[in-house]
Amino acid sequence: MIGTDGDWRRVRFVYFVATVAVGDLRTASAREEGEVRAWLREKAVRHGGSW
Repeated sequence: MIGTDGDWRRVRFVYFVATVAVGDLRTASAREEGEVRAWLREKAVRHGGSW
């Protein structure tokens, strides 16, 4: 998430930014969170945290 405006959130995806209603979002599962954290760690190792 990159920003908020009341009931709306601005979310950055790989190639675009979308505005999404809060009610349409859900909390990530433990598996999803783990996948994203692993991806972020890999990117930090590969690019030194500057990507």
